[in-house]
Amino acid sequence: MATMTSCITGTLQPYVSSPENPWDETRVRHAFRRLGYDASKSEITNGLSQSPSNFIDQLVDSSADAMAWPTPAWSDFVYADYQNLGLDFDEQTQANHMEVRNAFMDYMLNYGLRGKLMLFWSNHFVTRLEDYYSSNHLYEYFTTLEAHAFGNFKDFVDAIGKTSAMLIYLNGLENTKFSPNENYARELYELFTLGVDNGYTQQDIVETSKALTGYNHRTHWTAPITYDESTFDTSNKLIFTQEGNFGYEDVIRILFEEKTPLIANFICKKLYHHFVSATINEAVVAEMASIFQQDLDIKNVLRVLFKSEHFFDAKTIGVSIKSPYDLFMSYLKVTNFSVTQDYLEAFHWFTSTLGQTLFEPIDVAGWQGDKDWINSSTLTGRWQVLGWVVWHTWDNFREELRTFAVESSSNSTDPYFVAKSIIDRFVPIPLHTESDYQVASDIFKHNVPQNYYDDGLWNLQWDTAPYQVVLLLRHLITIPEFQLK
Repeated sequence: MATMTSCITGTLQPYVSSPENPWDETRVRHAFRRLGYDASKSEITNGLSQSPSNFIDQLVDSSADAMAWPTPAWSDFVYADYQNLGLDFDEQTQANHMEVRNAFMDYMLNYGLRGKLMLFWSNHFVTRLEDYYSSNHLYEYFTTLEAHAFGNFKDFVDAIGKTSAMLIYLNGLENTKFSPNENYARELYELFTLGVDNGYTQQDIVETSKALTGYNHRTHWTAPITYDESTFDTSNKLIFTQEGNFGYEDVIRILFEEKTPLIANFICKKLYHHFVSATINEAVVAEMASIFQQDLDIKNVLRVLFKSEHFFDAKTIGVSIKSPYDLFMSYLKVTNFSVTQDYLEAFHWFTSTLGQTLFEPIDVAGWQGDKDWINSSTLTGRWQVLGWVVWHTWDNFREELRTFAVESSSNSTDPYFVAKSIIDRFVPIPLHTESDYQVASDIFKHNVPQNYYDDGLWNLQWDTAPYQVVLLLRHLITIPEFQLK
């Protein structure tokens, strides 16, 4: 199979505005889309007023420094607590899980990079809610993602492997000195730190699984899993080049002592794939890895990437396909349309129908993203469910459609300009041809007689204007460029 070569130029040197690559609305919105889920018009104006470096610092720091999600009352509840309070376990558990999903969505909408990184890491350190189905386990997993998303990667690896969610999903609970289970040891190397067949052997997995034994104690299936020394394998283990009576912490220490360059390259390649392009530029990844292995600080290496001439190269813009959450969150960010609470919660169902269920990746390797998001079924599904969202605004917040058109076009009376100004707020690159804009403009004109436009009699205060915006949005969501970020 032929290897795809990246056509994106530039290094990790800081981006500097130039006539060929100006600091303009296109690049500001590119950063908002990749670091989060697009932006309002005022946020874009604010971004343009800053230097590129200060702008990226603001996006990174405001997300990294955001206040942690307040601890819910049920965070440590086990089954008996629900019984003692007279609560139905299944009903309350479902409500708790929705509360966590909504907290995730709140981060996406209000602290873009935090939401995007937590979703990225949930797709890297994969667990599956249906396997453990306990609110306290979900809360522990969520807060571990939250606490470490921007931090030290070694600490992250250490913490995530001891969460009850992970111990159940990858069978650490079953890993004892009496019957070692290799599942977590294998995925620790293959999926979480090194990559497939990269720097480890099957014997390393066998020996590592013995060192990871002991996390087997719990009093009920909803109770946290804790360490039980009686199930720990006390034999000597040979892991990579080191031998001893190693336990969990030793595994993490040895892994990073001996394999940090490999780990750095593997993680930076995944970060590059997620934030820049599915076609990997190996030279830039190597630069990133060189930086990352110095301190394993996630925020530091991302800050360098996001400030780079490579990240702002014109060829990075509009080359990635939106995930389902990208699709819906960016639509809400751009329009700022109101959404009723029940409908907002339905967004989780919408994304699920399109292949992205929060806390339920398709397998241990997670969603592969980009082109995998689109097929004949999910593409038409995107049109359908976003169409429901458009009609939701029409049914409940009709005047917001007019307000959006006025804001986008500065209250223009030119239907072509109004249509183009709305379209350009959603797409990362211009439509393919001028005729594409003309088609959209004709749809926006609806059945208003042409002479009203020609004679300057029509304007956005007409009763027909909100419905005209609906027609344009319904058309817009089917345009190929709308699917890109």
